[in-house]
Amino acid sequence: MQQIPVSLWTLVAGILVTIVSIWVGQNHGLLPIQASQQAPLVDGFFNIMVSIATALFLVVEGTILIFLVKYRRRQGDDTDGVHVEGNFPLEVFWTAIPSIIVLCLGIYSVDVFNRMGGLEAGGAHNMAHSHSPAHVAQIPGSAIAATLSDASSHESEIAAPAGTSKIGIGATPTEQGKSADLVVNVTGMQFAWLFDYPESGVNAGELHVPVGADVQLNISATDVIHSFWVPQFRLKQDAIPGIPTELRFVATKPGTYPVVCTELCGGYHGSMRSQVIVHTPEEFESWLSENSIAQKQDLKQAVAIRPADLSTSEFLAPHGQEMGVTSATLAQIHK
Repeated sequence: MQQIPVSLWTLVAGILVTIVSIWVGQNHGLLPIQASQQAPLVDGFFNIMVSIATALFLVVEGTILIFLVKYRRRQGDDTDGVHVEGNFPLEVFWTAIPSIIVLCLGIYSVDVFNRMGGLEAGGAHNMAHSHSPAHVAQIPGSAIAATLSDASSHESEIAAPAGTSKIGIGATPTEQGKSADLVVNVTGMQFAWLFDYPESGVNAGELHVPVGADVQLNISATDVIHSFWVPQFRLKQDAIPGIPTELRFVATKPGTYPVVCTELCGGYHGSMRSQVIVHTPEEFESWLSENSIAQKQDLKQAVAIRPADLSTSEFLAPHGQEMGVTSATLAQIHK
């Protein structure tokens, strides 16, 4: 019986390893759902790395197992093993192949970073400033809250001075030179995230964005380094005190996604969580409109009242004043 050539075995093994590696790279299930325009770019790069790692694992571990069986010590064989003193072609092979793989992955990663907007961080043309006065938020079923201090004492300028470029993920090559559809100033502090919408004056403890909109986050920190990470977006950007950073993205799937701080920032770092709520355009406009009305810009006094505890007249009093309804009018209606 003629022995099968080693070259044929090698070819068959190479085909099987390639098929298995590609399948594992596309079906590993290690990543959460994709919810941003940038996510497929990151996932494509990650899938290739998983495929390469799977192939290397199969080749290395498979070779070890084959050698364990083929070159095991036979019973009664007390002779020395074959003396092997290096193999120059083999050493060149296992040095050159990993070097080529690493070089190709490096070039590919730079291309992905560029297509995500990493090589075009924001400049002065898309700086946004936030002057956030004290406000009152009144949302049905929740408390009414506002700061006690005068509005002028709370003005904050989160963005960089004019002419200063920010670092981070900026506009993609197809969006360079275009203004973002929505700008949000994000402030990290121990141990919370604050979100300010400078165009509407709305402030929130969670990020609300419309699906399909080009969103620009101007990120800063008030104390130590934090890191803003949304796993489903495949995006992460540090918040650095004194150095403005930027994160620009397009959400593609409505839903609620976690915001995690991934930079150890203190004793309660693990609880520094928030969330991104991706609305349909109609839902976002409704949310923005409701909060713009609720967060009055001209109030300097603070109240903390639970609407459910108010009487009907107390609850309706502010609205009655706006409509020009007086106590005499109410008395006549009652009669």
